[in-house]
Amino acid sequence: MDLYRRNPLLLTLFFALLLSCNQVQAKPRYLFKVASIAPEGSIWIKRFHDFAAEVGRRSDNAIGFKVYPGGIMGDDRAVYRKMRIGQLQGGGFTMTGIGSVVPDFRVMGIPFLFHSYQEVDHVRKGLWPFFSSAFAAQGLELIAMTEVGFVYSMSTSPLSTLKQLRKSKIWAPENDPVSIAYLETLGITPLPLAIPDVLTSLQTGMLETVFNSLYGAIVMQWFTKTNYISDIPFGYAYGALLLDRKRFASLPQADQAMIKETANKHFSLLVSDTRESNRDSRQVLRDNGVSMVAPEAGEVEELTRMRDRTVERLQDTAFSLQVYQTTMQLLREYRQQARTEQAEPGKE
Repeated sequence: MDLYRRNPLLLTLFFALLLSCNQVQAKPRYLFKVASIAPEGSIWIKRFHDFAAEVGRRSDNAIGFKVYPGGIMGDDRAVYRKMRIGQLQGGGFTMTGIGSVVPDFRVMGIPFLFHSYQEVDHVRKGLWPFFSSAFAAQGLELIAMTEVGFVYSMSTSPLSTLKQLRKSKIWAPENDPVSIAYLETLGITPLPLAIPDVLTSLQTGMLETVFNSLYGAIVMQWFTKTNYISDIPFGYAYGALLLDRKRFASLPQADQAMIKETANKHFSLLVSDTRESNRDSRQVLRDNGVSMVAPEAGEVEELTRMRDRTVERLQDTAFSLQVYQTTMQLLREYRQQARTEQAEPGKE
């Protein structure tokens, strides 16, 4: 201590170092334990880590997130149950996994609904207040919508016609009445399974056709067992980052706003990341021996017609008539605007 008394500056630096160590080791005042089936190392988990790090910095480490990736806390339904009992305070959910809690969240997953990501973005923005209110009614705070992207049918043999598809052993996401009803309308009896069970079922021959985004097929290793991809999007897949609403409401108002602002930044980047990864994955899959198979003429029109029949069955059961009508109105608005812009002189 004589050294410190002779050198007050050294003493100040010593206490500053102690304070710094204590701050690093201190646990956050508000900790959110969040689980997801997304694998560690995937773009979804990387962006979540970036989001959590910025929230920590902006809150002076008062708010922290601990993520459990790769399904180690179970599938979406298990994560939701653990949120209900307080074991978890948040989850990254797929649209099918959380659809049993908020059925209207399924509506954007109707097969052959969207033609482009521009349409997706317009409809998602328009439906956000509707979704946010529906989740709030179930004690959940909608922090961000996530994206898997356009999904394709992937199979062990080439499929270019509906007749060929009907002969295949086809998967449907467990607890996804939209996909199951659509496949049934096509004359197919799918095998509903949880996402973590799909790869094993492909390996054993229990399944021959599955659905995923191009990037998702690589991340989940499904492409190792499916050598053919039908080169037309089957539908659009997405998800949500949800926090326990009571826990979220315990935060100061300024911190609540900061979290949502930070989430908007990072999960908007995630959407861009996902789309870029899906584009890049097309070549990666080709380089690994996967073939893209074009549908035969007239098949897309038939698949779309079957979609409309399916929607008639599902209204006010799998999702409400109100959210479906709102979705279609938003879609019509965008398509009309796009047609108008293309018709203007000078527009290409």
